[in-house]
Amino acid sequence: MALTSWKTFNFFDVSEVNLSENEEITSAFDSNEFSSICSGSDNLFVGSNDGQVRILSQAFKVLRTFQAHTTGPVTQLKQVEGTALLVTIAEDLSNEPVLKVWALDKTEKKDGGPKCLSTLSIHNGRKQFPISAFAALENLSQLAIGFANGSVTVIRGDLIHDRGARQRTVFESEEPITGVEFREGSTTTLYLATTGRILTLTITGKGQGQPAKNLEDTGCGVDCMTVDKASGEIVVARDDAVYLYGASGRGPSFAYEGPKQLVKVFENYIALVSPPKPSVPSKTSAIRRFVGGRADDILNTSTFALLDTDLKYVAHTESLTSKVRTIFLEWGDLFILTQDGRVFRYHEKSLQQKLELLYQRDLYVLAINFAQKAGVDTAQRNVILRKYGDYLHKKGDYDTAMQQYLKAIDNTEPSQVIRKFLDSQRIHNLIEYLEELHDHDKATVDHTTLLLNCYAKLKDTEKLETFIMSGNNFDLDTAISMCRQGGYYDQAVFLAKKHREHELVVDILVEDSQKYEDALDYVWRLQPDLAYPLLMKYARVLLEHCPKDATTIFIDYYTGQYRLKKDTVAPPEALSNTGPGAVSNLASFIPLPYMQATVTPSPAAGGNQQVPQSDVDAAGIEEPSVDYEIPKPRTAFSSFVDYPDEFITFLEACLKRDGLDDRDQRDLYTTLFELYLETANVKGGLEKEQWEIKAKRLIEGKDVSRTISTKCMHLMKVEKIPIDTSNVLLLSHLSNFKDGTTMVKEQQGLQFDIFRSYTSAKDTLGAIKALRKYGPQEPQLYPAALAYFTSSPKILEEAGDELNLVLKRIDEDGLMAPLQVIKTLSKNAVATMGMVKKYLSDTIEKERKAITNVRASTSFPKHVLSANPRQNRRLIESYRTETEAKRKEMYELGNKSTAFQTKRCAACGGTLDLPKVHFLCKHSFHQRCLNQVDDEDMECPKCAAANSNIRAFRKAQEDSADQHDMFQDALQRSRDKFDTVSEFFGRGVMAIPND
Repeated sequence: MALTSWKTFNFFDVSEVNLSENEEITSAFDSNEFSSICSGSDNLFVGSNDGQVRILSQAFKVLRTFQAHTTGPVTQLKQVEGTALLVTIAEDLSNEPVLKVWALDKTEKKDGGPKCLSTLSIHNGRKQFPISAFAALENLSQLAIGFANGSVTVIRGDLIHDRGARQRTVFESEEPITGVEFREGSTTTLYLATTGRILTLTITGKGQGQPAKNLEDTGCGVDCMTVDKASGEIVVARDDAVYLYGASGRGPSFAYEGPKQLVKVFENYIALVSPPKPSVPSKTSAIRRFVGGRADDILNTSTFALLDTDLKYVAHTESLTSKVRTIFLEWGDLFILTQDGRVFRYHEKSLQQKLELLYQRDLYVLAINFAQKAGVDTAQRNVILRKYGDYLHKKGDYDTAMQQYLKAIDNTEPSQVIRKFLDSQRIHNLIEYLEELHDHDKATVDHTTLLLNCYAKLKDTEKLETFIMSGNNFDLDTAISMCRQGGYYDQAVFLAKKHREHELVVDILVEDSQKYEDALDYVWRLQPDLAYPLLMKYARVLLEHCPKDATTIFIDYYTGQYRLKKDTVAPPEALSNTGPGAVSNLASFIPLPYMQATVTPSPAAGGNQQVPQSDVDAAGIEEPSVDYEIPKPRTAFSSFVDYPDEFITFLEACLKRDGLDDRDQRDLYTTLFELYLETANVKGGLEKEQWEIKAKRLIEGKDVSRTISTKCMHLMKVEKIPIDTSNVLLLSHLSNFKDGTTMVKEQQGLQFDIFRSYTSAKDTLGAIKALRKYGPQEPQLYPAALAYFTSSPKILEEAGDELNLVLKRIDEDGLMAPLQVIKTLSKNAVATMGMVKKYLSDTIEKERKAITNVRASTSFPKHVLSANPRQNRRLIESYRTETEAKRKEMYELGNKSTAFQTKRCAACGGTLDLPKVHFLCKHSFHQRCLNQVDDEDMECPKCAAANSNIRAFRKAQEDSADQHDMFQDALQRSRDKFDTVSEFFGRGVMAIPND
C-alpha cells in the first residue's frame, strides 16, 4: 500500500530545545565540532573531533567532560542501557581505529576521568578506510564494525573485564558496508547492508562459519538500516519503500517514494528522514548516497515523517529548513539535530488528544484500532464504539450503528441507545439491542417489558418463545405479565412452570386460558403443602367446570388419600410419528412438578418430543403415599357453596375416614343433614321422599356402620350420630321437615312434646299415632289425649273409638280420678253423657268395691279415702325424699370442698395424668379427651345427655307456663277454682320470670 493512501495526522508536539544557556554545546552544534552522538541511561553522550566526550543532562547541560581519545575524533558511541558502560571508537586514517570501553561510575586517580576498562585496536587488514557502520550486543560480548571498503570485522570477548578479545573479518565485499545490525534468537544473526545487497551471517549457533547469505539484491544507504528491538525485525529504507526483514526473510514493505537519508525506530513508529530531491541528476549520486549528502547546500530542506506501519497512517510529517544531521531517542521523546546546530524535540500527544483528532475527522474505525493497539481499557474503547455508532446513526446506517452499540453495551447507558431506535421502522434494531441487554444481564424490568412489547407488536411468536426459553436473567413477573397482556398464555404458563411459580401457573390457566382441566391437573401433581392453598383459592371455579375431578381431589386430600397424579406414557411409535416444527405450546417443554414420566404430547403441541427410556420405565411405578396434615373438613365447606351434589359426595366420603374427632363428626353430619333437606325441598315427588328418607336415616343412625367406625360408635353418648339437637330442630323447622323434629324429640325422650306438636297442629291422626306409639312409655299422654279429643266436635269425630280406648287406659292405670275425668269432659259441650256412660258406670262400680274392701279391712273414716290413696302417698313421699336429697347435695357443693379421688379417665379408661379436668358430678377426664374448644362452655360428657333431657323438660314447662290464655280459659270453665289454680301452679304459670 502506497503512503499516499495513508491518513496523515499531527500526533506529535514539536518544540525547539533552548541551547542558549549552554554556550559550549551551542557553539559545538553550530560549528559542527561534534563527530558522534548517542543516548542512554537518561543522558546524552556527544563525541567531538578532538577526542573528548561530553555527557549532557535532560536539560542539555554538560554534566561531565573527559578525554576519551587522543588519536582522532570519536566517530562511534555506544551506551549500554541500564549500565554505566560506554563504548567509544576513535578514527585516524593514518592508524587503525581504537575501541575503548569506559566505566562511567568509576574514576581514574590520575585525571579524575572515568575508568577505561579495556582498549582494543580494530583490524581491517591494514586497509585505511573509515568505519561506515557499527553495532554491538547489549552485553558487549560481540561487536560488528563495517568499513567503507566492504569488509566487516566481528570482535568477540570480555571487553568489560579486559580478559582478551578476538577479532575476525567475517565478510568482505567490493561494495562499501552501509549498515550492520544484530538479531538475537536461538542463533545470533548479523544483518549486513551494502550499497547493493542485504545479507545475513550466522555468527553463533547452528550455521556458524557458513558464508553470508544473500537476502536481497538491493542495498541501502548509510544510516538507512536499523533494528526494531520490540519485534526483532530489521528495518531498511530505500528510495522506493520501507522494507522489513525477519528470520524467514523479507517481510512486508511500505511504498514511500523518495531518497532516504536516515531511519530510526521510535516506539511504534518508523522515523524517516528524506533529503531534498535533486532537481538535476548527478553523476555523483552513488557517492552522495554513501556519504549521506553532507556536501549539499545547508539551505536545502529535508522531509521528516513518523510512520505507523501496523495501522498504516502517518503520525507526523514536516519539512525542515535545514538538513538533518542525526536522530537520537531519550527521555521518552525523539530529537532531531539539524545541520545548522538546532535541536528539535518531538513529544507524542496523549491518547485522548489523538482520539479527539480522529473524532474531528470522523475516523472512528482508525480510532478503534488505535485504541486497541494502545491497550486501552474496555470502558474507553466502548466510548469510541459509542461515538462511532452515533456517527453511523446520524448518517442513516442504522444496522452498522447498532453493531457498534452492541460492542459497547457493557459501558453504555441503554436509554441513550433505545431512544434512538424507538421509531417503529427501527424496531428490529431495537429488538436486537434489547436481546443483547438480556444476554449480558443488564436488562431491567422496563427493558424486558419493551422487548416483549416489540415481539407482540411484530406478532413474532417464534422469537418470543426463543427469548423465553433462552434462560436470560429477565424479570419473571414482568415477562409473565406482558405475555398475559399480549395473549401469549402458553408462554406465560411456560415461564411460571419453569420458575416453579405454581400459583401463577394455575392463575393463568384459570383466569386467562380457561383451561380448567389443565389447571386441576397441574395442582394434582403438586406436593400436598403446595396443592392445598391452590385448591382452596380456585375451588369454586374448578368445581364449576370440573366437578367430578375437583370433588375427587378434595375427597382424596381430606381423607388422607392424596397421591401425586401421574401420566400415561405414549408408546415410542406414537412419538416417532410427530414431525419437526415449531411447538405451539411451550408448556410441553417443562415437566410438571414431581412428574416421573413424560407427558403424552397432545395434537396441539405438534412438537417432536423425545421420551427418555428412564421415564418410560418409571411409568408403571405407583406413586408412593405422601405424609401431610389433614385439614379440618369444615375448611372446605365454603368451597362447595352452590354445588350441593358435589358437596354431598364430599361429606359422605369424609364420614368414612377413621379418626374423626367429635367436632368434625358433628360438622359433617349436621351439614350433610342440612344438604339432604335442601335437596329434598328442591326435588319433587319420589326423589323428595328418597332424600327425606336419607335425612331420617341420618337421625335414626341406620346404616351407620357404613359411615362411622366402631370406635366412633363406642364413644357416642345419647345420640346415635353427633348432630346437635338444636341444629336438627332448627333445620327441620326451616325445611318444614316434621319427621326430623319428631325423631329428635323421640331421641331426647320428649314424647309429650311430640304429642303436643300434633295437637297444636290439629293433626288428629298424628296425635292418635303418637299416642299409640308413646302411650305405653308416657302414660300422661292419655289425659292429654282425653282433653284433646273432646276439644271440638270435629276432632272428636276424627278420634272415633279412640276416646273409649283412652278412657279405658286412664281407668286401668289410674291416671286420673273419675272426678278429674268428669271435669275434663265438662269443659266444653263436645262430649255427651252417652259417650262416658259406660266409663262412669264401671268407675262407680269399681269405687264401691274398693270402698267396701277398704272398710272391711281398715278403720279409716270415709272422707280420708280416695281412689288409689296408697299410690298417691308413695308418690308424694318419693318426691319429698328426692327433693331433700337434692337440696342437701346443692348445699354441700356450694359450701363444702369436694375431694376427687378418681384415678382413671371416664372417657378412655386410661390412668389420669396432667392436665386433667374434674367435674362436680365426680367424673374426671384427660383434658385431651374432652376435645373442647376454647370458647365453648365445658360440660361433663357423661352427664351431658341427662342434663340435656332436664333442660328439655324445663323448656317444655316454660313453654306451657307462657300459655296464659289457656289458664284463664280453664279457670273460667272450672267449677273447682282451687283445683285448677293448683294444677297450673305446678306447671309454673305463676312463677317469677328470670331476667
